[in-house]
Amino acid sequence: MPFELVLRYTTPLTPVSDLDEVLTEFLRMVGYLPEGQDARAGEGPVSESIAYRLVRECFLKDTSRPWYADELTAVLKTSKPSVYRHINRLKSLDMLEEVGGANDGKGRKGYRLRYGNLAKAWDFTEANAQNALRRYRETVNHLQTLIEAPRAESPPPKGPPPKAAPKEKGASR
Repeated sequence: MPFELVLRYTTPLTPVSDLDEVLTEFLRMVGYLPEGQDARAGEGPVSESIAYRLVRECFLKDTSRPWYADELTAVLKTSKPSVYRHINRLKSLDMLEEVGGANDGKGRKGYRLRYGNLAKAWDFTEANAQNALRRYRETVNHLQTLIEAPRAESPPPKGPPPKAAPKEKGASR
C-alpha cells in the first residue's frame, strides 16, 4: 500500500483546547478528512461521519485495543466495505497496524493505532514523510543534473554569430 500524506504549512493547533476541534482539523490537515466547514459525503457534521467516528470513537477511545472489522461495522453502523475504505486510508498514513487474529480459529485481523499510541504512530508517519521527501530531493538533484548536462557538452559559441555577406544586385556569373 502506498504511503500518502498531505503536507501543508500550518500553524500548530496548540492554543485550541477542544479535543474534537483539534482532531478534526488535524485529520483534515493530513488529508484523511475532506476540506471545508462540514465537508463529507452525505449530510451532517463531520463529527457524525464514519471517517471521523472510526478514529474518535474507536481507535482513540482505547488506543491499544485491536478492533476487528465486524466490531467496527457494528459500532459505526455501516458496511464492511466502508469500514475497510477508511481503515485503508489510515493505513496509507502508516498510523494503523494489523494485529494478529483472535484465538477463535477464524484468523481475523485486528487494527489499532501503531504502537497503541497516537504520538508514536505519528513518529512512524513522520519518518516515512522524511524518507519520501529525501527521495524527491534525489529526483530533483537528478533532474538538475540532466538539465545542466547539454550545457556542459556543447559550450556556447564565442562572440556574435557570423553575418552572411550581402548579395550584390545584378551581379551574375
